[in-house]
Amino acid sequence: MAQEIPLYQVDAFTSEVFGGNPAAICPLENWFDDDLLQSIAVENNLSETAFFVRDGDDFHLRWFTPGAEVDLCGHATLATSYVISTYLEPGRDVMGFQSRSGRLEVTREGDLYTLNFPVLQSETIDCPALLREALDGEVLETRDGMDMIAVLNDEASVRGLKPDFGKIAELETRGVIVTAQGTDCDFVSRFFAPKHGIPEDPVTGSAHCLLAPLWAEKLGKTKMTARQLSARGGELLVELKGDRVLISGRAAPYMTGTITV
Repeated sequence: MAQEIPLYQVDAFTSEVFGGNPAAICPLENWFDDDLLQSIAVENNLSETAFFVRDGDDFHLRWFTPGAEVDLCGHATLATSYVISTYLEPGRDVMGFQSRSGRLEVTREGDLYTLNFPVLQSETIDCPALLREALDGEVLETRDGMDMIAVLNDEASVRGLKPDFGKIAELETRGVIVTAQGTDCDFVSRFFAPKHGIPEDPVTGSAHCLLAPLWAEKLGKTKMTARQLSARGGELLVELKGDRVLISGRAAPYMTGTITV
């Protein structure tokens, strides 16, 4: 017998539709087989599809790219919070999520959503030859953590970069973040994860769990403005608080519908 699953598509880290990063959000009554969840993510063909099931006062939240389930995703968590506080429990302003990365909390103040995520550490490494070839440019500093980070000369270098996705996919890392100090914001970045079916992610909340401590150290400040320089673009407010990162942004609804499986 066919089953129907609600589907919401929300653009995260933007106040206008067609900007930021689109995520598909599917509330579930109970969990389906992982193969089905992965198939839905492939069919949606977005950088992330989030599924969640109520877990007491919290929700159990999982994220799937077209290629695999991942441990942490910012924009789909923001989009999930938007769906809960707008459609499912209108007016709710605090949402807790149990996830592969521990408990995450999102608060809403007006139209601004703030993710409370863990700090992700990185260590300085020698730039791998494959990474240098993939970026075809001067890398000032390389760090390795959940993702590999390449610090470039300036914002123009980040904006104009045309990476070799095939070489990036060969690296032993989830994805590659390129970043530099911004001209009208504190720092800019782009994110590439071709290994997981995402050549370039429009706006990557989880990448800022790595970028926040890096730029806090470089700039000597804990509250920062950030911009992701993808074609769609996205804007984030970032605050480093001990071993947590607060990442704030807005969301715009694009579509509601139903999946029949």
